Amino acid sequence: RSPLPDMHMMVATPEQWVKPMAVAGANQYTLHLEAMGNPRALIKDIRENGMKVGLAIKPGTTVEHLAPWANQIDMALVMTVEPGFGGQKFMEDMMPKVQWLRTQFPSLDIEEDGGVGPDTIHKCAEAGANMIVSGSAIMKSADPRSVINLLRNVCSEAAQKRSLDR
Repeated sequence: RSPLPDMHMMVATPEQWVKPMAVAGANQYTLHLEAMGNPRALIKDIRENGMKVGLAIKPGTTVEHLAPWANQIDMALVMTVEPGFGGQKFMEDMMPKVQWLRTQFPSLDIEEDGGVGPDTIHKCAEAGANMIVSGSAIMKSADPRSVINLLRNVCSEAAQKRSLDR
């Protein structure tokens, strides 16, 4: 497998970084909806620069705020911590957002970032996430490979179950 670098841009002016990230080899550019009032032009610019589009929301942003853009993006990222630093506690009350997105947009990639590890991955996968960001749980583990494999397997099994349930 080749790596697919996703640039998760937690910046105030995400438009200024589109071209540099594309030139650097990014495959996907994920911006925070809160950084843009109307991301339409930026979504177009990201696509024109050959990248997939991800749209992230922080815990305080309603999922309905993301919904109008869901058919124009490749991935929705539901933050399960407040962005800013690693090692925060997973916010389980974000799972209804993931469930709603999965129900409304079954083919959309849905990612979770924040506090995801062996103790929380089942909740994420069952809610409908099929992409996971896990930092501390992997980096602080004595056996990072086994943690990665566990996260991957739980997500794969949940996706297969959803597929069979349709």
